[in-house]
Amino acid sequence: MSQTVDRALSILPLLAEGPADLGQVADRLGVHKSTALRLLRTLHEHGLVYRQSDQRYRLGARLFALAQEAMENLDIREIAHPHLVRLNEACGHTVHLAVHEENEVLYIDKVESRYPVRMYSRIGKPVAITVAAVAKLLLADLPEPERRALADKLDYPLYTPRSTPNAPAFLRELEQVREQGWATDLGGHEESINCVAAPIRGADGRVVAAMSVSAPNVVVTAEELLTLLPQVRRTADAISGEYSGRTPVTDPAKDSA
Repeated sequence: MSQTVDRALSILPLLAEGPADLGQVADRLGVHKSTALRLLRTLHEHGLVYRQSDQRYRLGARLFALAQEAMENLDIREIAHPHLVRLNEACGHTVHLAVHEENEVLYIDKVESRYPVRMYSRIGKPVAITVAAVAKLLLADLPEPERRALADKLDYPLYTPRSTPNAPAFLRELEQVREQGWATDLGGHEESINCVAAPIRGADGRVVAAMSVSAPNVVVTAEELLTLLPQVRRTADAISGEYSGRTPVTDPAKDSA
């Protein structure tokens, strides 16, 4: 039975490459045409494959519907939270998770620092969109026309001398974030607070959320916080892998390298 299931499932990535006839399926599986036909008929009955008028098979609509339903029911916060907790336990600093919704970037999870000095961020509260590291990652992933349109509509409050001053500067920073794959806020919102962030990506490679580690200068310098960037990125990659259905190779929060 397990061999039959394995063979049936092996048909799906083959058809993802494009329509194939019975002979091509049988050749790829290394089985007789009669065996391949039984497998295809079963998948067809469940709507996972579809037989075209030219007798070739392609992926069925039911498969796409199941994938869409699964994606809609994924809770990025639920998936990410254990990873955020482990990273917090490893480094001791505040860890945030944020998403882009309706022209705002919102915190949807937070694990508090173990240190007495706490940050005023709140779950459900919008971030300072022109300076926050998580916002830069989420907005940098937008197509260029959308980035430019959004940048032109934003206000650019000067929270500190390090705040992003205008749209051209913001677009340059977003382009840099796209190229390097991570972002920082080094005193741009509050002079005493620094932050490093990494993207969480879905199966299609698009950024679905961003996570960050933040700490005040009295606890750790900006240079010291930046040494955590590899660890932050590995944690984000582990969350991406789980969210996308890939198996994480290691537990990155336990790796302090």
